[in-house]
Amino acid sequence: MPTTTSTESAAPRIYVIAAHPHWRDSRVNLQLLKAAQAVPGVDVNDLYDTYPDYAIDVSTEQARLARADLLVLLHPIQWYSMPALQKLWLDDVLGYGWAYGTGGHALEGKDFWLVATTGGPETSYHPQSYNRYFFDAFLPPYEQTAALCGMRFLPPLLFHGARSAPANEAAHVAVFKDRLSSYPNWPELEDLDACVSCPVPEVDRPVTHGEA
Repeated sequence: MPTTTSTESAAPRIYVIAAHPHWRDSRVNLQLLKAAQAVPGVDVNDLYDTYPDYAIDVSTEQARLARADLLVLLHPIQWYSMPALQKLWLDDVLGYGWAYGTGGHALEGKDFWLVATTGGPETSYHPQSYNRYFFDAFLPPYEQTAALCGMRFLPPLLFHGARSAPANEAAHVAVFKDRLSSYPNWPELEDLDACVSCPVPEVDRPVTHGEA
């Protein structure tokens, strides 16, 4: 799928990062990607098309992210986490001194929204089923990533059982598209707490290459 960037100047800006290693096999994420591409004013990046060699252009990505009010991560849940290239994007782009830590204020006050699908049904995320935990148990890495960067973590939009793609698939895609179109005018946002502050002491900053 090609990367698309809307030329519309509509505000607020939204940056959707779509990460799916096998778009041809996608039954729901592909529809969500197309829905995002159809919303004016939304910057959409298909990571696996943009970076097939996994060489992230950090300065370009930071510029796109800095312009946005809302960052959307759109991907399937794979092994209880995100696809590999999405994780690499976070590792490379959310650098110390830019996204967090001393001097890292570029993302403060922005919103972070996870839009994800699971292969298994919602009932599989239960202590008495094969995934053993409620799905909320897998969200802390996303929540803390947002918090460390001073971003507000919005309630995720999840679609369970994507492998079977039930009849409510179209309704889910419509909700996603409506949310993108209406942001930030979501009623529930008024009840959310402000961004959590997680300052990182300078003595705890990551070591530079060659120091470890």
